[in-house]
Amino acid sequence: MLRTKSGLPKHCSWNFDQHGRRRARFRKNGFSTYLTGIPWSEEFMRQYAAALEGVKMQASNIGAERTKPGSFNAVCVSYYRSPEFRGLKPSTQAVRRNIIERFRNEHGNDPLSGLRRAHIKAILGAKADTPEAANNLLKVLRVLLAYAVDQELIDSNPAADVKRYRNHGDGFHTWSEDEIAQFQARHPIGTRPRLALDLLLYTAQRRGDVVRAGWQHVKGDEIAVRQEKTDTPLRIPMHPELARSLRSVPKANLTFLMTERGAPFTAAGFGNWFRDQCNLAGLSQCSAHGLRKAAATRLANAGCSSDQIRAITGHRSLAEVAHYTRAADQQRLARQAMEMQIGAEREQDLSSPPNRLDKTGSK
Repeated sequence: MLRTKSGLPKHCSWNFDQHGRRRARFRKNGFSTYLTGIPWSEEFMRQYAAALEGVKMQASNIGAERTKPGSFNAVCVSYYRSPEFRGLKPSTQAVRRNIIERFRNEHGNDPLSGLRRAHIKAILGAKADTPEAANNLLKVLRVLLAYAVDQELIDSNPAADVKRYRNHGDGFHTWSEDEIAQFQARHPIGTRPRLALDLLLYTAQRRGDVVRAGWQHVKGDEIAVRQEKTDTPLRIPMHPELARSLRSVPKANLTFLMTERGAPFTAAGFGNWFRDQCNLAGLSQCSAHGLRKAAATRLANAGCSSDQIRAITGHRSLAEVAHYTRAADQQRLARQAMEMQIGAEREQDLSSPPNRLDKTGSK
């Protein structure tokens, strides 16, 4: 993130308020607000992100005056102002807005009244080569059109019964043990990349939660986490390898992981930086999220139940972690089955000598 000459993030400057206090002020496109707290701290950056969202919201409100009543544009602007949207986590808002805005670029002026199930299927069909993107769009359209029904803009939701695409892939690549060892060989203990790997691998958390973690979250031999995406509180026991990595981390910093400029990472910035570290290790197929999957896989291979895995990863449903335990159970049960077969064959060989004598003992 760009740091200005004042040492503040972009669009921010030092100002004196009416009481003569020196405060950081955000200004962009006519939107202005004061930010409290220590610049670049977790709370300060949360307010900064909210200010950027305020600029976008103001732009949406200006656009509302030019939208055609009854169009897709109109329902989007209305939805952005709604409690349903405003109540979402900032990260969820950003993801949802990006999907909606891409759709608006193509279909914003189309009337909602003429939208049918066949139209939704055709639009998704254009994304058949990227089933995950098609499914994400369908998920957002269901929510948005349900809002339109609630606002009595349309009578029914044409996306409600449209089927999702089957995704035959596994999403983000799950790191193998060899890949983890390769990264560790390139980035030894004491380096920022190694600290990042250990935080991701031994907490099994998303990158947005890892970049916010600091010494203030260490409670005895545990790390306290409140997941940004789900608001789930967790207390995760400290793995010895993670404890070893943290020994060299200064306790004056607000977060364990800091940029080269000494500021906390944003989730997106960290993801890009960590991908570069993977590339340096010759692991272009690997990513931060793949380590969350590797952590869950390790727990499953150790014989942990879905409930035990979920207690660390914070997944809301057992179904989300079931495939990790299924894969581990398959390997374990297959090995047990093969060992039983080999054992039975050995017993049969012992009970059936190849050169048995007849009852008389004659040749």
